[in-house]
Amino acid sequence: MQLTQFTDLGLRIVMRLAAGQAGSAAPSTRTVAEQLAVSYTHATKVVARLNELGVVTTRRGRGGGLAITELGRTASVGWLTRQLEGDGEVVTCEGDKPCPLRNGCRLRSALRDAQGAFYAALDSMTVRDLTSPATVLPTPGVPAVIEP
Repeated sequence: MQLTQFTDLGLRIVMRLAAGQAGSAAPSTRTVAEQLAVSYTHATKVVARLNELGVVTTRRGRGGGLAITELGRTASVGWLTRQLEGDGEVVTCEGDKPCPLRNGCRLRSALRDAQGAFYAALDSMTVRDLTSPATVLPTPGVPAVIEP
């Protein structure tokens, strides 16, 4: 299973904000996009979704920026991944060209079980767990490297 770029970026943005220094200025979406070496437009869409979920707060204007909420720090990585990925199946057997094997196939249910196990493995971790003191904040314009 491969996460969408949207989910990958969402997790990285939340980790970046969680690793922020106490008392430092809240970074802008543009700054975070530069630090993570991603498109500002894509980062803006992801930040909007994280804001809808209550994981990140955004403030416009002077003194504004992005901040992680307590929910963002304590939410399970599994929950956040589910919210960003959506509830789609790993494979689609229906659609414009339905698979002719779908009536007797057990692959779909096996993949659904595997997907459930994937999310369950992430349910035991929080964003706080992912950002240890060893996490190094990136310099603007230099791609981020987050060490385990």
